Order: sequence, then structure tokens, then C-alpha cells
Amino acid sequence: MLPVVELRGSIPAAAMLDVPWLEAYALCVIGNMLPVPFLILFSRKIFAYLKRGPLHGLVLKVEGRIGKKSASVKKYSALGLFILVAIPLPGTGAWTGSFVASALNMRMKSALPAIFFGVLAAGAITTIVSYGLFG
Repeated sequence: MLPVVELRGSIPAAAMLDVPWLEAYALCVIGNMLPVPFLILFSRKIFAYLKRGPLHGLVLKVEGRIGKKSASVKKYSALGLFILVAIPLPGTGAWTGSFVASALNMRMKSALPAIFFGVLAAGAITTIVSYGLFG
């Protein structure tokens, strides 16, 4: 699973490989959520470390994008984080949500459930579209 596409790319790939939808959904949600607590806890430290090396420009660019997304999330807190993660488009998933939560100094007990339910919602939408459950 890649950070940019997360389960938004994994579920359609599973559908193309004829993986049963429930199995694909469950595995993709679990796989998408595994790095989230670590990203929330350590992303600021990782970014600070990477800024000291040759990736300085890339890190600043990523931080700029996260800053833009965090402005809208800040207004609604956990609900805003849920909405950001639930939108099934690349660049709006659990990784971005984790970075935004970290940038806003959100507590783990409010950020983690918001991200989890956002991943569930995005996964459900992507599964329905990919497997044509209602079509």
C-alpha cells in the first residue's frame, strides 16, 4: 500500500484480482490504519530530521500542502479530520490525516477515532464503486 493511494488504490486492485469484497475491505482498512498511530506520534520529529538533509525542499513542500489541509480541519477538529480522511481521493487519506492531526497537536484519543472512521467511510465508498455492489 502506497501513502498516496492507500486503500483508494488497494481496493480497486483487489477487485481486479477477484478478491472477495469483504476480505479486500477488511485487509485494506487494517493495512491503512497500521501506520497511523506512529505517524501521529512521530511525523513532526521525522519532518524535522528530514529538513536537515537533501530532502529539505520536498519536506517544505509537503508541509505546505498539509498546512493548507489543516486550516479547514482546524475549524471542525475531529469532525473535520474525519471528513478529510473520508473523501475517497488520493492525497486525502489516513496518512494526510495523521500529518494534519500531528501538525494541529490533536490528542491521539480524538485523532485516531476520527481517522479510523474516515478510513471506514472511504473504504466503503471505494468498495461500493469498485465492486459495483449496488449496480
